Amino acid sequence: MSRRSFESRLRSVLHRLRAAPRLAVAAFRSVVAAGRERPERVLAAALTLAVGGLVYFLAVDLFPYHSVNDDEGVYLYQAAMLLEGKLFLRPGDIPWDAVRPWFFVVDDVGGEIRMYAKYSPVAPAVFAIGRLLGDWNLALGLVAAGTAGGVYLLGSAAFDRRVGLLAVPILAGSPLFLLTSSTFLSYAPATMLNVAFAVAYVRAARTGSRRWGAAAGTAVGLAFFARPFTAVLFALPFIGHTLVSLGVAWRRSGWTPGFRDVLGRSLAVAVPGAAFVGVTLAYNAVVTGDPLTFPYAAFAPNDGIGFGTREILNYERAYTPELAAEVTATITEFFFTEWVAAGPTGTALAAVGALAAVWRERGRLRTAVSRFDPAAGMGDSEVAAVLFAVLPSVFLGEAYFWGTHNGLRNGLIDLLGPFYHFDALVPVAVFGAAGVAFLVRGAASGLRSVTTRRRARIALLVGLVASAPVVASAEAAVLDDPFAANERRTDSLEATYEPFEDQEFDDAVVFTPDPYGDWQAHPFQYLRSGGGYDGDVVYATDGGPERDLAVLAATNRTPYRFTYRGEWTGAYFPVNPELQRLRVLDGASVRAVTTVGVPAEAASASVRVETPEGYARYSVPDAARTNDTVTVEWTIGPEAARAENLEYEGGSRFSDVPLADEGAEVDLVVTFVGVGGSSVTYRQEVTVDGDTAGEGVRVVWPPETRVCRLTTECEYEGTWVGPDGDYVDGVSVEMDARVAS
Repeated sequence: MSRRSFESRLRSVLHRLRAAPRLAVAAFRSVVAAGRERPERVLAAALTLAVGGLVYFLAVDLFPYHSVNDDEGVYLYQAAMLLEGKLFLRPGDIPWDAVRPWFFVVDDVGGEIRMYAKYSPVAPAVFAIGRLLGDWNLALGLVAAGTAGGVYLLGSAAFDRRVGLLAVPILAGSPLFLLTSSTFLSYAPATMLNVAFAVAYVRAARTGSRRWGAAAGTAVGLAFFARPFTAVLFALPFIGHTLVSLGVAWRRSGWTPGFRDVLGRSLAVAVPGAAFVGVTLAYNAVVTGDPLTFPYAAFAPNDGIGFGTREILNYERAYTPELAAEVTATITEFFFTEWVAAGPTGTALAAVGALAAVWRERGRLRTAVSRFDPAAGMGDSEVAAVLFAVLPSVFLGEAYFWGTHNGLRNGLIDLLGPFYHFDALVPVAVFGAAGVAFLVRGAASGLRSVTTRRRARIALLVGLVASAPVVASAEAAVLDDPFAANERRTDSLEATYEPFEDQEFDDAVVFTPDPYGDWQAHPFQYLRSGGGYDGDVVYATDGGPERDLAVLAATNRTPYRFTYRGEWTGAYFPVNPELQRLRVLDGASVRAVTTVGVPAEAASASVRVETPEGYARYSVPDAARTNDTVTVEWTIGPEAARAENLEYEGGSRFSDVPLADEGAEVDLVVTFVGVGGSSVTYRQEVTVDGDTAGEGVRVVWPPETRVCRLTTECEYEGTWVGPDGDYVDGVSVEMDARVAS
């Protein structure tokens, strides 16, 4: 770059810097001017941003480790994949069953394993925007703000701007909105798209704009791509309005410019909507191989809409119309009493708002059909009617899907609300706001008829202040239980992930527990490998010796083991976690020393070395017991394992216990029995890669160590996690190993 060119650019930059304050002042003045001209719009924008900020805060504060709905991990896996330009996870040489994420479908194509999620990529793409902005949770705040802004516009269109403004805090006061919007699930993004569709549809119907119609079609098409059944249920009242509009326009005037205008804007909605249906089917074809097979059906063919046998994973149920009616009645009561703003009070206000809409049309109901003029635009009463029709469409339509029953059964709806009915919050917020406005205006009108305007205002203000505690109490009643329940889970998850707080990984592989089977990020969805298996850390489900050794060989990374002591209860109770750095000892043989504490009141001790090929039993001489401990020196060779410092008593074969031909497990078992028959057993499980040719052995150290009471084998409730665990008096473990020269 020449000096002159550099100086020119420098002057340009300095000029822009000097102009920046002026631009800021001009922008501020324009905002102030807009506020004076249309104060309600500025207030609406402020409320919308506040809703987005509130949801962002909840996502960060209430769900820092996500909720216990592990579907969040599925969407975040997909989002990370999209950011890397991937639709599939390809594990390569890593055993796929060790790294298969929750709700991912395994597909074998030409001998190569690839995996894809059971959900569509729309919500993940929305969440990826947050990551691009620097924080995943920003996407949640943006979605909530977008939905709130749309509800303001719909309330304004159905009634007036004051109702639109009131609808925003009513929406934000709904526990269902707050909790579900704060999680990385598809319900809130789908509703945002449905609300965008409704806003654009109303604008198109009122102005005749085909651009707005195209925007509406695009929004509902994306909503269909995200959640097909949800989008159809929300769109049904609008589809009905379109068909009625076309029928009335044709009957009145036939093929005239008025009818052609209505047809044109209807086609403007339908064409992009149908195009996105095509995109959805094309996506199906790419991932499942069949345009009519959705990924969720590829994962679980019987997990869909309709009656009959329904099944997902290990749960099966005959979903009958009787069961659907029972579930719908339960969820309807649940929704309107516990998950809308102020519970029954908010529901009553929404009912008043619906009656207010009818009251507004009281003198014109008989002539409604003759007054209906599609070419003249969509009136506020039409908007209100279509919005109200969303309620039966959602509740009756969802009765045809067994997901609500499943959500009630597994407790997720108790924690996050009836999320399948999330769209129903839109009309409830609008009509709740209309109910508030109707009551306030009615009270003001009644007071002005009996007293002066000034006294009427004072009386109305006093009445509002007096009713505020009642509303606040009703709101607190619906917020307390679900928030407390989720806070409890978050506290447990915080304890669970404590070892990872200050841990930085660089080229690591971490083996994780499997309380729910061979699923990654289920239940530990906070621990994810990212968009592939080439990042700083790969998480693999702990499995059998052969698979774990295959994972180590395929990844060639620094190994860790994440484990815990306790019973996994879906984070209802906390567990005691531990993150261990593992070593792979490779040599002619490995010599280990294990020293365990003698439990209180123990009367006798015995030791066993076990492999899949047999076991050897040893007695414990006095030389092995010192200072209330027992020391076992044991050797793992390429062909066999044995205890070195103990006396052989018997077993299935010899004092040397043979190893399996391939990856195997060698267990050291030390059992103490008390006078009354109580027992404490130390069990150390070592992953071993032996060599029947006798050339060497590979041992993963340290072993998984469990301290079991009244049994010789136990699960995670007996895991040894160091001296801080809750054990019987006298229990302790020390261990070391080295490669024998």
